Amino acid sequence: MNETLPALGREHEILFIDDGSHDGSIEALQALAAADPRVKVVRFRRNYGQTAAMQAGLEMASGDVIVTMDGDLQNDPSDIGMMLAKIDDGYDLVHGWRKQRQDAFLNRRLPSMIANWIISKTTRFPIHDLGCTLKAIRREIAQDLELFGEMHRFIPILAHWRGARCAELVTKHHPRRFGQTKYGISRTLRVVLDLITVKYMLDYSASPMKLFGMLGFGCGLLSALAGVAVVLMKLAQGVDMTGNPLLLLAVFAMMVGVQLLSLGLLGEVSARIYFGSQDKQHFTVRELINFESPGEPFPRRAKAA
Repeated sequence: MNETLPALGREHEILFIDDGSHDGSIEALQALAAADPRVKVVRFRRNYGQTAAMQAGLEMASGDVIVTMDGDLQNDPSDIGMMLAKIDDGYDLVHGWRKQRQDAFLNRRLPSMIANWIISKTTRFPIHDLGCTLKAIRREIAQDLELFGEMHRFIPILAHWRGARCAELVTKHHPRRFGQTKYGISRTLRVVLDLITVKYMLDYSASPMKLFGMLGFGCGLLSALAGVAVVLMKLAQGVDMTGNPLLLLAVFAMMVGVQLLSLGLLGEVSARIYFGSQDKQHFTVRELINFESPGEPFPRRAKAA
């Protein structure tokens, strides 16, 4: 890093996030910070996980472009230059692709390949390696992200959803030399659950009724068809209505339909409260032309007194 950053000829800072480590890392980081004022350290009170560390780093970095990478030395700092060059070409986010990944195949590479394929197909976002932490992001894009759970791996997808221009570059990857990875097949379930959340956010976060209303009307249609079938069976064949399972299906489907429509209404209210109270918009503006105050991202409507 000491060789790579000065060679780029850019003003820079180095921000370390200590995620509650107990291996002597904080002492080494304190020594680095004392020797170089460009080194900054954020020390968590306990271990909160990689997503929280990424969120803290993205929020506290001050540069125009933020480069993220793991501290396990598997990423190569020499790739930073080509990623910044891609940013200079007009892209908002550049994420790495560990094409020649130096990890165990069975418990690391194979689950990652399957997960990347599922995520790419589900979100319709073409990507080969969501797990690569080496990324270069424009600051305005990075600070617009909200990361929870295990969502650090979905940063390119979330940024693309906010209108960012994304590119993927093949990067170097080295074998792990220190420590042990905490990732494995056991985390697959959490990734799947986060994928469901991301899919919902991409398609329905601004208007939940589109999802729950559609499902509710589907249940209502099923209830109506089952009810008509019960009546026809009674009239044509004299089948006892009280003992007909289709009658139970009609009642159950109607109840579920009403509940789904109610969830849709609650979701719509929650979305409006979220965007209103957080002073957020469900869209992003790339550029303002002929505005007198270009510093304002977007003029909000004046609130009533």
